[in-house]
Amino acid sequence: MNRESVMILSFDLQEFILRARVLKLYRQALRTAQRAPVHARVELRQIIRQEMENNRSCNDKQRIRFLISEGVERLKGLSETLDMQGHS
Repeated sequence: MNRESVMILSFDLQEFILRARVLKLYRQALRTAQRAPVHARVELRQIIRQEMENNRSCNDKQRIRFLISEGVERLKGLSETLDMQGHS
């Protein structure tokens, strides 16, 4: 394998890992939405889906990392809010 092939493989691996992190965040967000009160679940799922769709075409790895960390923080806040309201 030449150096160029190794670089291409490492970029593909980075993309694969980022994609896996995005999908993990999405699944966690949907699970957390299930803990919300029944009347809020549909809207919450729509918001989560829309956020993902808004950034679907992003190819900037640095921006994707930022969006993942922002999503994790927002999800943590939602989870804490649901916990405080007694929606475990």
